[in-house]
Amino acid sequence: MYQNMMKLEFLSVSENESFARVAVAAFATQLDPTLEEISDIKTAVSEAVTNAIIHGYSNNKGIVKIEAEINKNQIKIVISDKGKGIENVELAMQPLYTSRPDLERSGMGFTVMETFMDDVEVESESGSGTTVTLIKTIGQ
Repeated sequence: MYQNMMKLEFLSVSENESFARVAVAAFATQLDPTLEEISDIKTAVSEAVTNAIIHGYSNNKGIVKIEAEINKNQIKIVISDKGKGIENVELAMQPLYTSRPDLERSGMGFTVMETFMDDVEVESESGSGTTVTLIKTIGQ
């Protein structure tokens, strides 16, 4: 059972990426994180939301959902979309892999998330969307 939680839904437009990262960071402040920990969370959320907008919805309009839970000194952030999904999650998580080379994407989104968070889980079904779960323990 969580100590606190929040839910957020917004349209999959790039302007909402910064809103999402600030909203999650504001929620995380109750754990009294360091500036570095807040930066890590913001960066990972930014990557996951950007993936939903660029890859999940291919810049078409859809809804991105964020749910965050705090339990003791840990934050769990779940970012989901109902976009086109990922055919091969294992391949998509490889550094430098991108499904959109036409957009000059670096293919480092999942690698960045894994670098800044303690745990990253990706569940996706082709045609049904993607859910990314980010977990970080504060004050380790």
